[in-house]
Amino acid sequence: MIIQKSATPRIATFDPQNFSFGDTFTDHMIICEYENGKWGDVKLIPYGPLPFTPAMMGLNYGQACFEGMKAYKDDEGEVFLFRPEKNFERINKSASRLAMPEVTEEMFLGGLKALVDMDREWIPQGVGTSLYIRPLIFATEEVLKARISNKYMFAIVATPAKSYYTEPVSVLISDFYSRAASGGVGSAKAAGNYAASFYPTQLANQQGYEQVIWTDDSTHEYFEESGTMNVFVRINDTIYTPPTSEKILDGVTRDSFIHLAKRRGIDVRIEPVSVKKVIEAQKDGSLKEVWGVGTAVVTSVFRALGYKGEKLELPTLPLEESFALSLQQDLVNIQNNKSEDPFGWRMKVGKEVLQDA
Repeated sequence: MIIQKSATPRIATFDPQNFSFGDTFTDHMIICEYENGKWGDVKLIPYGPLPFTPAMMGLNYGQACFEGMKAYKDDEGEVFLFRPEKNFERINKSASRLAMPEVTEEMFLGGLKALVDMDREWIPQGVGTSLYIRPLIFATEEVLKARISNKYMFAIVATPAKSYYTEPVSVLISDFYSRAASGGVGSAKAAGNYAASFYPTQLANQQGYEQVIWTDDSTHEYFEESGTMNVFVRINDTIYTPPTSEKILDGVTRDSFIHLAKRRGIDVRIEPVSVKKVIEAQKDGSLKEVWGVGTAVVTSVFRALGYKGEKLELPTLPLEESFALSLQQDLVNIQNNKSEDPFGWRMKVGKEVLQDA
């Protein structure tokens, strides 16, 4: 790995009590370029702009995918990644589906550890705070031809993340728009998936809803995802979540919730979730909770479902009665090294890069 430390680090001016998630970046980034059929050297360099033109193929033809993950700092100042091998597996599935070259484990995990180690001072300390990490792959060849690119870049950037104290949100069940289609790229974290979701979400916002629950593209009778998250439904004391497929992202937080729920002895059923069943459960009082899960927010609890012009209210449950909130607490405690890790999900990041640089 080639390491170039920033000559003008900004960490001294970083206020962990006053920053914006998503637009405050750490001092360094990882880049690695693909050309002539192979990846080059991994470089840990100062964060900053890169020399591209509007003719870059990733901008014109959409060959781009990414991951979202976090690093956590415990009470002793030790730093941990959470299940990074799952993100490594998934970014390569996404790359393969978009006809892009896969990255090596050394590039991905080695790059992650190096960046997190170098910029560990940027990681806020305390439950609910973290360092959000964005690995990505995109086409960089500069040519306007609708074909597979011959050049790519793998990069990793990071931004400090604050605590999320989000209020429960209202979501609109889509009966027209879909997030993904059969045979499409729904199971990949393709950049275009997110662009396509913005307009329907904007329409939902205009109706007073914060997010959309996406339904299947052929019948709109089954839940798929919610916003940019996987979705869970609790009817009585059973949790339901749709199975992953070519249309549904295999979320790391989703998988973690399933494991944690089963460890608590909760009945979890991974099966198609019909809109009709959820609406009927809301009407008869057996629908206890609906929520979304994802890396950034961990858990977003829903307070109401919108469907065909009707707004259906959901119960507001305290922590001790809520599956969503208690499972979130279990997960956050593992991530922040405040409880045992029975699944071996934490990966400690040693202080190695700074000593060698």
